[in-house]
Amino acid sequence: MNGELNMSVSPICTKNGKKYAFVSFSEGRRSAEGKIPDCKITSSTGFHEEEVKQLEEYMRRELPQLKKMAAGINIMRNFMNDTKT
Repeated sequence: MNGELNMSVSPICTKNGKKYAFVSFSEGRRSAEGKIPDCKITSSTGFHEEEVKQLEEYMRRELPQLKKMAAGINIMRNFMNDTKT
């Protein structure tokens, strides 16, 4: 990965009692999306297989922090543009 890699994390979603969140990576025209806590890339455009493995390893290594980020997202507060914490 040569350029600036951007990452974003979705809020926590729940389906059938299981919690998960999405982690998106982008670098120029390349993009990838993964799912935590599975730490698997579910879609990728432009990243080589070895780079996808590196992104999955990053998600495994940073899983506790990624979970905190997802849990800290308050959709309504962000929607209403409220700055309270």
